[in-house]
Amino acid sequence: MPAHPLRPAAAPRLALVGMGPRGTGLLERIAANAPGLLCGSPLDLHLVDPYPPGGGRVWRREQSPLLWMNSHAEDVTLYTDESVACAGPVRPGPSLAEWAALVRDGGPGAETIRLDPDTAGDVRALHPRDFAGRRLQNAYLSWVYERAVAALPPGVTVHRHHRRAVRLDRAPDGRQRLWLDGADAPLLADAVVLCLGHLDAAPDPAQQDLARFAAAHDLTYLPPQFTADSDLRALRPGEPVLVRGIGLAFTDLMVLLSEGRGGRFTPDGPGRLAYHPSGREPVLYAGSRRGVPYRAKIGYPWDGEPPTPPRFLGPAQAEQLRRLPRDPDLHRDLLPLVAKDLGYAHYHRLFTAHPERTRTAWTDFAETYAASPPGSAELDALVAASVPDPADRLDLAALDRPLRLRTFPGTAALQEAVRTHIEADIARRDDPRHSADFAVFLALLSVYAQLGNTGGPAWHGFFSYLASGPPAPRLRQLVALSRAGIVRFLGADAVFTTDREAGTFRAHAASVPGHVVRARALVEARLPEPTVERSRDPLLRGLAAKVTGRGLLAVDPADGRVRAGLYALGPFTDAGGTGAAFARPRTNAVAFRQNDATARAVLRLVGGGVVPHPRPFPVAEEAAAPSHPRPGAAPRTPDRASPGVLKRRTG
Repeated sequence: MPAHPLRPAAAPRLALVGMGPRGTGLLERIAANAPGLLCGSPLDLHLVDPYPPGGGRVWRREQSPLLWMNSHAEDVTLYTDESVACAGPVRPGPSLAEWAALVRDGGPGAETIRLDPDTAGDVRALHPRDFAGRRLQNAYLSWVYERAVAALPPGVTVHRHHRRAVRLDRAPDGRQRLWLDGADAPLLADAVVLCLGHLDAAPDPAQQDLARFAAAHDLTYLPPQFTADSDLRALRPGEPVLVRGIGLAFTDLMVLLSEGRGGRFTPDGPGRLAYHPSGREPVLYAGSRRGVPYRAKIGYPWDGEPPTPPRFLGPAQAEQLRRLPRDPDLHRDLLPLVAKDLGYAHYHRLFTAHPERTRTAWTDFAETYAASPPGSAELDALVAASVPDPADRLDLAALDRPLRLRTFPGTAALQEAVRTHIEADIARRDDPRHSADFAVFLALLSVYAQLGNTGGPAWHGFFSYLASGPPAPRLRQLVALSRAGIVRFLGADAVFTTDREAGTFRAHAASVPGHVVRARALVEARLPEPTVERSRDPLLRGLAAKVTGRGLLAVDPADGRVRAGLYALGPFTDAGGTGAAFARPRTNAVAFRQNDATARAVLRLVGGGVVPHPRPFPVAEEAAAPSHPRPGAAPRTPDRASPGVLKRRTG
């Protein structure tokens, strides 16, 4: 587009806000698509994040080396492959495991990778089915970021802003106006993409009540937050601590309060560990609705026929659920369809991989299964007649609530029952004879890709419990901590309240009637739910007028468009399947498809030559501003050779 003859011309500007894994993945797609869509036209690309790019805040290097990823190294990638159905060019790259092998074996390009001695040692020790430490994942993400910058075509100039974006509005000429913390003037951009990832949220009314009670009685209350960011110093040695939640945030909590305080795990027989306390640990009384931790990660690789794609909960059904004016009810709206797809995947694997444990032909079973309503007596009869061993049948209700309707005569019996449950779960998920469980896991990933955030917290909790549990070694540590008395399970349907007479927090559960635990500390071991209105991010909260009835940012699911020139990707949007920034290789990951569609949309928007502007951009392009600069501080405008402005030749 030619510049107006009376106005100075400038290259179009694109700003990415948030340069963690999602922003880095989008940058990779911009680099892949830019040559074909910009056709040599210049572009100023502004990257905004107070944290180092690649890892961002959640995957930053500066966190405890004890914390792990929750996926096998071979199951983590930021690169597209032949499975990804996208319009842009596929540019394969290494998974985390392949990247570690590249570093270890000195393959092509390894000489460009610079690691500190500790990380280099971790890389050399990493195997494909290991769970990498988060600091090692940060090194991989940082490398992907640097590689994406290097792949940008000539004419694209990268500007780094080590500041937090705090507000977004429109300039009089219609462009996006992005205000950065501590800067005197806004950054004007022709398009902005929000890649903010998982964010903190202000407490809801119930959490506010607990916080006020804690303040009034000199207690400790930790609301939902990232465990790595929690100040755990107030949890004192030997004292009881009530913990609501036994999911992934709890796993981090138990690690930081055990090994993180000097305790040690040692082998104690095949598949067992013993814990040796340091004496600095508190005693964690952990409870939740289910009363048990998330299911263990599966410990063997997939083989044989590829998993079946969703048959009963496809795009049409997902769109119908998305159009509901409320979150779909998990049991009424979602589980009947989900169960039908999970059951189909389960029995397909059982019949094809373990036919000796079935009584009919798969084709006959599949035909009747497809015609039977979910949860019907007809379906139950079919399964009972075709699969003789109840252990080979899929029972989602029993999987979901293993302690339901069970009561115990005392807390000791409950502890033993939960430990037995955990050990049995680890053993089953490590046994390829039960590979139908793996098929259910893969089917659940496919269903989640269809639904994403549509189902609300209950659906996400169900998915996480079955498909996003901790590594088996973490669960073995949990059993050891339970035997050592450091962790004590409260049971199912745990209720956490305040005891105003005693001036303490109080917890009880249905599993041991009459048993009550009081403590001066309560920890919410869970992440904040995605929300716009209560987000602690001021920029996102300022877009509250754009939210849906579910409290999420309303976007076009095709490319993440919020409004003209504004796009958003991530768990705070109502688009399906946006929670994960990286995914398993060769799974046609939704995040990669969304990244590609968004990259192409913004490049088309800003492409086509220079953009006319009525005046020069009043923007300070910064190199190393502090993460939280003094309000009103004068902006620094670096020299053109400053490392904050990564100039690329225009040809």
